[in-house]
Amino acid sequence: MLLTETIIGNATLYLADCYQVLQAADLHFDAIVTDPPYDFQTSGGGIFRRNRTVMDQIAEHGLDQGFDMQALPINRGKSAVFFCHNDQLPDLLAVLRETFEQFAVCQWHKSNPMPVANKHYKPDTEFYVHAWRRGGHPIGELRDLGRYIVTPVGKSDFDHPTVKPLAVMAKIIKNVQGHTILDPFMGSGSTGIAAVRAGKNFIGIEKNPAFFDIAVNRFMSINREPMMAFS
Repeated sequence: MLLTETIIGNATLYLADCYQVLQAADLHFDAIVTDPPYDFQTSGGGIFRRNRTVMDQIAEHGLDQGFDMQALPINRGKSAVFFCHNDQLPDLLAVLRETFEQFAVCQWHKSNPMPVANKHYKPDTEFYVHAWRRGGHPIGELRDLGRYIVTPVGKSDFDHPTVKPLAVMAKIIKNVQGHTILDPFMGSGSTGIAAVRAGKNFIGIEKNPAFFDIAVNRFMSINREPMMAFS
């Protein structure tokens, strides 16, 4: 298995296929927090599609092909947070119920959604599921325990089509118990940035070299510790 491991302060980053890493390495973590590839149709959009280049990027990088839930070691941690497309909720919840005792379906409400419907509802909400077993329940002050957060999508400074706002990830990390967070679909690293800023350890895995480099640069920008890297 070919992989590159990069350590930057409290973050350990792997450039590799997450399924291979998780099968070969005995990684220790308290919770999985991830925004995996959604399973949805990126075609269509009519005239508006010409201005929706993000959909072309999603398709180009295979971020519309879903992920193999059964191949992820969700049973190793006390909790897990998964973003998902609306249509993935039934299957995702069924898998999570096999491992975890409870779950909550939470939402990121976009205050500036794209002005389309495409014979559906407006894309103003993205879902994430927080599942946990005994000892891994959500934490935080009462004001932190809302089931939704409202923020704008915003223009990303990073060349990744599905980057999540740091405010969203910071809210989620605040609710997750444990010292070490794993993100098997790291992308540009927003989950890890939120985790490190909250004083947690982070393990991130990303197979796209361009996205991996973005994440490395982001972690270097918030951490002055020397970087160690080897292949």
